[in-house]
Amino acid sequence: MDTRISEHPILGKKENGKEISFFYDGKEMKGYEGEPIAAALKAAGVMVHRYTKKEHKPRGIFCAIGRCTDCVMVVDGVPNVRTCITPLKEGMDVRTQYGVSDKPFDDVN
Repeated sequence: MDTRISEHPILGKKENGKEISFFYDGKEMKGYEGEPIAAALKAAGVMVHRYTKKEHKPRGIFCAIGRCTDCVMVVDGVPNVRTCITPLKEGMDVRTQYGVSDKPFDDVN
């Protein structure tokens, strides 16, 4: 079953561009240049983008239009990047966000 998002409510229908490599939590993955980071992750089976600070609950794509913060991740060292509207670029370093960090909660205590 194909899990790739083919039409985005804000970005519209996008033809697949050039296949590129990026990194998710240190693991090399493939996606299409210019597609939302969240779309590339979803296509690869990644559903959890962050864990809430207070209760450590998992969050992922919710609104997919950049209005909520459920899909925020640490991208190239910058926390709180809305991955549902941020275009994927070659070599990006995308990391799961824990509160406002890319360090799991056990590592920041």
